[in-house]
Amino acid sequence: MEKKNIDWSNLSFGYIKTDKRYVSNFKDGKWDEGALIDDDMITMSECACVLQYSQSVFEGLKAYTTEQGHTVVFRPDLNADRMATSAKRMEMPVFPEDKFIDAVEQVVRANIAYVPPYGTGATLYLRPFMFGSNPVIGVKPANEFQFRIFATPVGPYFKGGAKPITIKVSDFDRAAPNGTGFIKAGLNYAMSLHAIVTAHKEGFDENMYLDAATRTKVEETGGANFLFVTKDNKVVTPKSNSILPSITRRSLMIVAKEYLGLEVEEREVYFDEVKDFAECGLCGTAAVISPVGKIYDHGKEICFPSGMDAMGPVTKQLYDTLTGIQMGRIEDRFGWVRVIE
Repeated sequence: MEKKNIDWSNLSFGYIKTDKRYVSNFKDGKWDEGALIDDDMITMSECACVLQYSQSVFEGLKAYTTEQGHTVVFRPDLNADRMATSAKRMEMPVFPEDKFIDAVEQVVRANIAYVPPYGTGATLYLRPFMFGSNPVIGVKPANEFQFRIFATPVGPYFKGGAKPITIKVSDFDRAAPNGTGFIKAGLNYAMSLHAIVTAHKEGFDENMYLDAATRTKVEETGGANFLFVTKDNKVVTPKSNSILPSITRRSLMIVAKEYLGLEVEEREVYFDEVKDFAECGLCGTAAVISPVGKIYDHGKEICFPSGMDAMGPVTKQLYDTLTGIQMGRIEDRFGWVRVIE
């Protein structure tokens, strides 16, 4: 199919309405068949549970054009699984994994003209989400829900390459022990908005959140997991039951071990040891890896040896290998890439 007349190389990371989106409704204890629709507007009661009590969960993944010209998505089964975990924690019905993957494929096929060509740096971003749709005035879960997926073409997260960013240790807490930090619920992101706006006003790109109980251990940022590299090239990521299990981070750890032959470790990371790491990055769907050059901690600076000019060498290897797998330049040993014909 002929591609849309879009300036792919100058796309921002923002929303553009595409032709089709997928909608399925849960009522009387079951999901309907679901369908692709044209209308991007949602009509609901002013008393809908999502509006009153923020009962919502979401996911994010991308469709790419590979070097061979195939349209693909990356590990959608993990998005389906993570959304199921989120739904259970939020007292929402699980959208079945097979239906989730089928819906993803339907949305990509229906909007294939919006999948950017290979080499532009752009991708088709997919946003599955679910919310409580019926009126609820007492504090309780909804009993009717809507699951949707929309697509929007987006430009590369970093224009002109990924330059290391500066982050600050936040005075705010992201998630409490035994809370909802391990799921992808809208409420987790709502509480981070003030913190990120504050960080930007102070001249920083992001926040580093520490654990709420002791404020001694590294957790994550508002929307990405941390990845550290030691001076002897071991790749380390923080472990906590209040960290969202990033699909990108989990994939990078396998890439580090199986493709690059590096030692990897997922463990508690104490903030006191951060100064001893050689490299630091933030892992997520949008940017894959955002290199961190400097951390500001209440008047003190931690400057990584990798510097502020470019990604560190190990981080760059990880980035190049994972994006190479996604784009078809490197062999996909584990069947992560799903071709959509």
